[in-house]
Amino acid sequence: MASFLRTASRVRPCMSRSIARPSSRIAIPAITTALYRHMASAAATATVSDALEQPFFPGEPSGPTVKTAIPGPKNLEATDKLSKVFETRSLNMMTNYQKSLGNYIADLDGNVLLDVYAQIASIPVGYNNPSLLQAATSPEMASAIINRPALGNFPPHDWAEILETGILKVAPKGLNQVFTGQSGSDANELAYKAAFIWKRQQQRGGANVDFSSDEISSAMKNEPPGAPDLSILSFKSAFHGRLLGSLSTTRSKPIHKLDIPAFNWPQAPFPACKYPLDQYAAENAAEEKRCLEETERLIKEWPLPPTAIVIEPIQSEGGDNHASPAFFKGLRELTRKHNILFIVDEVQTGVGSTGKFWAHEHWGLADPPDMVTFSKKAQTAGYYFGNSDLMPNKPYRQFNTWMGDPARALLFRAIIREIERLGLVENTAAVGDYLYGGLERLAQRYPNEIKDLRGKGQGTFLAWNSPRRDEVLKKAKTVGVNIGGCGETAVRLRPMLIFQKHHADILLESLEKIFKS
Repeated sequence: MASFLRTASRVRPCMSRSIARPSSRIAIPAITTALYRHMASAAATATVSDALEQPFFPGEPSGPTVKTAIPGPKNLEATDKLSKVFETRSLNMMTNYQKSLGNYIADLDGNVLLDVYAQIASIPVGYNNPSLLQAATSPEMASAIINRPALGNFPPHDWAEILETGILKVAPKGLNQVFTGQSGSDANELAYKAAFIWKRQQQRGGANVDFSSDEISSAMKNEPPGAPDLSILSFKSAFHGRLLGSLSTTRSKPIHKLDIPAFNWPQAPFPACKYPLDQYAAENAAEEKRCLEETERLIKEWPLPPTAIVIEPIQSEGGDNHASPAFFKGLRELTRKHNILFIVDEVQTGVGSTGKFWAHEHWGLADPPDMVTFSKKAQTAGYYFGNSDLMPNKPYRQFNTWMGDPARALLFRAIIREIERLGLVENTAAVGDYLYGGLERLAQRYPNEIKDLRGKGQGTFLAWNSPRRDEVLKKAKTVGVNIGGCGETAVRLRPMLIFQKHHADILLESLEKIFKS
């Protein structure tokens, strides 16, 4: 196993012209055409057997380059210009996407950072991936972009084929249908609506029983029975989005919720586990039992009966909080016992980052979730389901103009093919173990800097608590790393699926520099 203390060479990315350069016809815009051909050729010959020795992304920098303070003068100028027309107070860094490549993100001042935040966990196979560039410049993609179908009314003739060869090809076990959407928040909103419609159809006596005149008239006044007194149960520290319904299930930070009216929906406790999970199995089992008992009490007693439970496999925005497979199996048993739905929010955990394509695969469920929502690394959004009873009984009940985006579905298909070609899920599992081992060694040497290290066996979906978290995030840029936080004190890692052992070495070296400082 290579030592993370070895010194990596620092080079600048070799790009010579902008990817955004306009063209009179569909072409691979460029990174130079020669570089594109080199990258595509080299990528096409890579195999799973040499994946850990050969780079997944030929041509990417072999290390970070830091030329100026971050933000530098050009970045500051660009930020000032943008602030006059757009919100910039949450800005992390102004990015030059034309000069970003693979695992590396570039700014306007020539700084190139190893990116282990990856656009808040939403870049799967690298900046300017040549396979995705090829898909993006195809006639099929051009048609999807410029004609932007209103999918509910005017889907393209090949929409079923696009879904079957892309989104549905990687559907979680037991789920064979999909409803597409626009974002992670949207995906959860749609899943909640499906749950409410399903429950009311049950209560009404079946999908073939029509609405009563009382239901129709009361719905227009936002009153029962047409607007029923039902709820979605979520968990403390959860994050499920910022739209009105999804925001009512978000419990991570007050800033998301202040001043916004919310539904009176229940909040169950998420287990406050000790880490590593396996070293505190008895204590954690007792805590998970307590949380399951409280969840069942809320299901039975909440004045607005829950129609579904929604939960993240790993609470991400709320602090990278973990629980054991037994806890999630217990939740599934409760939903069956009380005839409510089990919605698993895989917006951040899905598409390979935990060493499984879907994080809930780690649980070993005998009975699959009722719905699984997705977005981020999928570059599209929606929810999977398997039960046809979750299909509304009438048209226009789950509807908007676009109902997703064929262009993004095509991109996800290209991402899936790249993941399969390079064996990236398996890579993430192996590199995650390697990186976790390096972090364990750092934690032994710097116990005041890395606390509650977590995510063992969960690919590169790793985190720890830091008493000086914000300072760590800021200093990371000075040593060439873009990294993110979550919760109150957690540092979270969200590298891309093409993150390899030599990238892990660079990250570990950089973290040690920060801790020494």
